[in-house]
Amino acid sequence: MTSPERSPAARELLVILPTYNERATLPATVAGILAHLPTANILIIDDGSPDGTGRLAAELAVDPRVTVRHRDGKQGLGTAYALGFRIARERGYRFVAEMDSDGSHLPAELLKLLAAARGGAGLVIGTRWIRGGRIVNWPWARRAISRTGTAVARTALRSRLHDLTSGFRVLDTAWLERLDVDRLDSQGYAFQVETAWALERLGCPIREVPITFVERTAGTSKMSPAIVGEALRNVLRWGWRLRAEERRARRARRTETPNA
Repeated sequence: MTSPERSPAARELLVILPTYNERATLPATVAGILAHLPTANILIIDDGSPDGTGRLAAELAVDPRVTVRHRDGKQGLGTAYALGFRIARERGYRFVAEMDSDGSHLPAELLKLLAAARGGAGLVIGTRWIRGGRIVNWPWARRAISRTGTAVARTALRSRLHDLTSGFRVLDTAWLERLDVDRLDSQGYAFQVETAWALERLGCPIREVPITFVERTAGTSKMSPAIVGEALRNVLRWGWRLRAEERRARRARRTETPNA
């Protein structure tokens, strides 16, 4: 009998779940994804979680729709997704999804993101900051920090996207082929900004779909000052580079324009 991972239907979507100390939330996330999308496959990438998440993931992989990659030590969200992207392309999936394993992203909403990707979007972003999007159980200070970070990124990068930092996404692997993932240099949450902005600049058709983001009820957030600092430094660096490119382009146009 052909396993779900090798069947044509199962090749449509690979859901990547990076994990680090998510033992309390991972089983419900996996069960929710498979309940709403029975033909999807799930790739868990665990960074040597000391709480036993890796062992639990191996137990969940008794289901042939679930596979696990174990890595030594905490290597970062960006490198986990980069690995997942390569595996998705190697295995011939049409779409790949990014999703938190802590319960913040609702598995039922993956259906509407996938529908938008099937409709022709190369990147679908589950967005909190558009009409219909909402956040549950976040204090006002965290909302303010998130909104401010998004505004800084949009301004620095001249982006039209409303939620560059969202980690709930579906990507068409045909567009991943155009994105040189190995050249992306963000290891933490800045990876989300970098990939979305890079695809936007490539002319990728992008859809933003409103989602409900729910604050985790178990486990500990992985956000830290170091992760925030990396994101801010990278966004400002990319913004400076973008403006330098624009200045060079303007000078080139003036040089090419004949004197009146």
